[in-house]
Amino acid sequence: MELGAFSVSLAVKDLEASRRFYEVLGFTVFGGDADQNWLIMKNGDHLVGLFQGMFENNLMTFNPGWDQNASETNPFTDVREIQQHLKTNGVELGSEADESSSGPASIMLTDPDGNQILIDQHR
Repeated sequence: MELGAFSVSLAVKDLEASRRFYEVLGFTVFGGDADQNWLIMKNGDHLVGLFQGMFENNLMTFNPGWDQNASETNPFTDVREIQQHLKTNGVELGSEADESSSGPASIMLTDPDGNQILIDQHR
C-alpha cells in the first residue's frame, strides 16, 4: 500500500512568523496561499505545511498519488482502497471518504498515542 508524499502539517498561531522561522532552517515556500492562511514549505525532500486557524492540532499528512514534489505518481493506491484496508484491519476512522466516489477525497485517523493522521488525495 503506497501512501504517497509525507509531510507534517502544523497548526500555527502566526503564519508569517512561522514562515520566517522555517526559512531560517533552510525551507522555502513550495506551495499554498498566504491569503488563505496556509503555506507548504520545502527543504530537500522534507515538507512542512503551515496552517493558521485550520487545524486544532498538528497532523501527519500523506498524499496518495503525489511524490515529494507534488508530481503525480502512477500507479498509486486510491484513498478509498487505503480506507477499506484500514477498516478491514479494525482501524477506527475519524472521517471517511465516500466509497462510491472517485477522485479527490480524504480520511482521518488517530494512532494509539493520539497522533492525528490525514490521508489527503488531491487527484
